[in-house]
Amino acid sequence: MTDLDPSPALVPPPVRVWGVPFAPLTLDSSVEVVDALIARGEPSYFITANLHYVMLTHQNPDLAAINRGAAFILADGAPIVKAARELPTPLPERVAGSDLIFHLCERAARKGHRIFLLGAPPGVAEEAAAALVAKYPGLMIAGTACPPFRKLSDAEHEALLDEIRAARPDVLFIAFGQPKGERWIAENVARVGVPVAVQVGASLEFAAGRFARAPRWMQKAGVEWLFRMLQEPRRLASRYASNAAFLGRMKVRRALRGREAAHADAHAADAPREAAREH
Repeated sequence: MTDLDPSPALVPPPVRVWGVPFAPLTLDSSVEVVDALIARGEPSYFITANLHYVMLTHQNPDLAAINRGAAFILADGAPIVKAARELPTPLPERVAGSDLIFHLCERAARKGHRIFLLGAPPGVAEEAAAALVAKYPGLMIAGTACPPFRKLSDAEHEALLDEIRAARPDVLFIAFGQPKGERWIAENVARVGVPVAVQVGASLEFAAGRFARAPRWMQKAGVEWLFRMLQEPRRLASRYASNAAFLGRMKVRRALRGREAAHADAHAADAPREAAREH
């Protein structure tokens, strides 16, 4: 993994939630920061982290370094934003990768940025490219690629990197799943020289029309996960159960720390009175 100069000056100081440093950015300000990264022209990446990714960070020590190398990390989960409300600096809103991809493509169409779509099931990247170009006339799709799910040979891997480099994209959207996508980006973004790369998960399938987004009221209520689980119960039920258990552990840990802090404060308040009695 190559060390990168992580973030432009306009990214505010991070807010740490459950050990992950989230940037307190809105959807609109995230688009502006990506614009600045493209203008800078140096290889970089950012992460859209939902509750599942936070759990994976706790389970996989290598992700801590990947998080530190990111230009910024967005809170793509209602539980993360809710937990941050108890901190001195809260997170302004959830920034869903499945929303951000459309805003970035709209900006790319206006400014002439080149987009590359990598990954997702066979045919999805091509369908997403066609749908995005239809939605945003003038959008330049520099290329699409769908490597096999198995581990690539060295020759196949090098050929894929050559294909991306030759396309000269400004933004590389990757749909490899978590944390495979984040690991791939951290290992390869400097080699392909793309100004901005991001793992987008199912966003390409949303863009292609393979899956529908939850109704807006479900998104605002923080229950989009339920809508998604009904779409893919076999794949997502066990994952969301693990996420719920992790969230429960984080809440218990926070409650215990709060109780310990309250006990320490009470002990500190009693200390002067005890000293006075001794005199």
